[in-house]
Amino acid sequence: MLTVDFSRFPLAPGDRVLDLGCGAGRHAFECYRRGARVVALDRNAEEIREVAKWFAAMKEAGEAPAGAEATAMEGDALALPFPDDSFDAVIISEVMEHIPDDKGVLAEMVRVLRPGGRIAVTVPRYGPEKVCWALSDAYHEVEGGHIRIYRAGELLAKMRGAGLRPYGTHHAHALHSPYWWLKCAFGVNRDGDDAALPVRAYHKLLVWDIMKKPLATRLAEELLNPVMGKSFVAYATKPHLPVGAVSGQGTA
Repeated sequence: MLTVDFSRFPLAPGDRVLDLGCGAGRHAFECYRRGARVVALDRNAEEIREVAKWFAAMKEAGEAPAGAEATAMEGDALALPFPDDSFDAVIISEVMEHIPDDKGVLAEMVRVLRPGGRIAVTVPRYGPEKVCWALSDAYHEVEGGHIRIYRAGELLAKMRGAGLRPYGTHHAHALHSPYWWLKCAFGVNRDGDDAALPVRAYHKLLVWDIMKKPLATRLAEELLNPVMGKSFVAYATKPHLPVGAVSGQGTA
């Protein structure tokens, strides 16, 4: 299930892409399939091991085109182990709401992105997320949990403040909002067979939708995304330096 829309975030074969806070690797895998040279980075060692296994399996199965490369590595989002201007594109999906120093993370992403490169940022949307927080303290009051809820304008302002130039936004995953409301209402820590019946039933619907992609639910989600999409997605570019600018200073 992708949150980034790659029709709005185009990649060319051979582009170097950083999936920052990659988690289980869903966006990194898609970049690899599109022929990118992708680095999936996360602080969670267990998830990185799993992502590396999936990269190897994809290569073995021939799912990535010739020239595509994939690396999974542990790392700190606030101290990225890459030189300036290393990447053509950076993705950070459902990560910034967890990090106290979100401005520091943005600064690091901008540093490693080449001028003219693109960034995609996704965070939980304000309205659906507020409902989750109201229904359940356990949803966010956990170690490593969500520490803030972004309004769209706030996130875009922080991106501009980091030197980025936003060029598009949208909402995604409207059908997932009711699932999380149900989880929060019936017990966010109850999973599998222990989950409440409405949660289990809705989860089956989501799995069916993800696997089958029926036209009816695709159209329903497209219509509902502007109203109750679970995620807010923003795209931006890193501008080239103005003519005559050197080391951040303009001409006299």
